Amino acid sequence: MAWHEDLLVGFDLETTGTDPRQARIVTAALTEVKGGEPVRHRGWLANPGVPIPPETTAIHGVSTERAAAEGRPAPEVVAEIADAIRGYWAAEVPVVVYNAPFDLTLLDEELRRYALPPLVALGGRSGPVIDPLVMDRALDKYRRGKRTLEAACQVYGVTLEGAHEAGADALAAVRVARAIAVRFPQVGQAAPAELHESQSGWYAAWAEDFGAWLRRKGSADAAVDPHWPLRIAA
Repeated sequence: MAWHEDLLVGFDLETTGTDPRQARIVTAALTEVKGGEPVRHRGWLANPGVPIPPETTAIHGVSTERAAAEGRPAPEVVAEIADAIRGYWAAEVPVVVYNAPFDLTLLDEELRRYALPPLVALGGRSGPVIDPLVMDRALDKYRRGKRTLEAACQVYGVTLEGAHEAGADALAAVRVARAIAVRFPQVGQAAPAELHESQSGWYAAWAEDFGAWLRRKGSADAAVDPHWPLRIAA
């Protein structure tokens, strides 16, 4: 069975900010999907322990007050999410993450913040991960326009209901990944471990190209971290 017809798990975070080294988790979702349909969903609301900026609340709808009143302690939430992801990887179930270096790095930073074991132990495995953003950039390299999840949903014919709600985004990411696998058979026919390695190379190539573009635009010292799916801990 091709990977996109078998069990997949969508993962998404909504957070306090856009820097994965500094932002905190507010909501999270892990959604198991088979044949494009959700079969199990787990969601979390955390109390991040810091104020949630109003501009961020405007995106995902969770205020500082609600997170403090209804959210669970962040260390508990972070530990549960990481344990679940490690369990999927141990079972060789692909975890689908749109822009994986953001979500997985942020989760790893949260683990370190609370003195919990890192997402990937030294010498351990991170994956298989399926990142629709990386695949889309590599396979439709010259398409103009945005590469957000919402934009990808439009390109690949996926309905996204409730954007920036973690569960909705996690399910949409899986459906975009499946659509890419159908449109590009070389992806759909690859084994998950092989595809994981391909994406690592594609991301590194994109990072180098993007860094070069930034330098041409005047940012002389610009460099883009080439590591995927998880940036090396600072």
